[in-house]
Amino acid sequence: MGVINITPDSFSDGGRYVSTKQAIIHAKCLIEEGADILDIGGESTRPGSQSITVAEELSRVIPVIEALTGTDIPISIDTSKPEVMKHAIESGVSMINDINALRTPGAVEAIAQTNVFISLMHMQGQPHSMQKDPQYTHVVTEVMNFLRQRLSVVQNAGISRDRLLIDPGFGFGKSLQHNLELLRHLDDFMSIGVPILVGLSRKSMLGAITGNEVGQRIHESVAAALLAVIKGAKIVRVHDVKATRAALAVYTALND
Repeated sequence: MGVINITPDSFSDGGRYVSTKQAIIHAKCLIEEGADILDIGGESTRPGSQSITVAEELSRVIPVIEALTGTDIPISIDTSKPEVMKHAIESGVSMINDINALRTPGAVEAIAQTNVFISLMHMQGQPHSMQKDPQYTHVVTEVMNFLRQRLSVVQNAGISRDRLLIDPGFGFGKSLQHNLELLRHLDDFMSIGVPILVGLSRKSMLGAITGNEVGQRIHESVAAALLAVIKGAKIVRVHDVKATRAALAVYTALND
């Protein structure tokens, strides 16, 4: 899953693809590099970020979605706003990637009668404050229990299980040790019975390990993506598509 941030303030590439033209050019580059899915986001959810209006988010993402629906690559919208979900689905997206796990009032209802896929992510707190002092007693158990509970809620609303994915939410209300524990036990999440999506690319946890700045984390990001796949992830959300695909090709060849 290739990342397209149409934002001025995302932690990694904020401002680089903020115009519709820049975002479309970047999307086509990611497709050429081998992206299987494009994940388009119009609102930064980095630690300390502030929410934007529905109108502003729509103005950023809808023109890009409409320009890309003619490709053969499925489009995902990274949003927690029901209004954005509705407009994005009407514009042709195939997937909702929600860091809030459809907890925003109206989110479940917005997509219950559609046929799109939905990724439900775990997040402790909200982006503006989630990294101040995250606390868990047993992080793996607590995250798994939350995801099971959200799966139950959305299925009870009529959303079939075969449309659902889970994401443990690396970096969203977790310390470095919490993140490492989740990655170490990522294969435990396979017992939940739906595909796992993982986003580790360029995150601060990797910088904390290597000391590299965000723009210099390609090697650790590729390593993290490979480890996630080995541990059971079915989708890896990455900035560096070509390098990640190359590493996964070696791993696949070994297994084949």
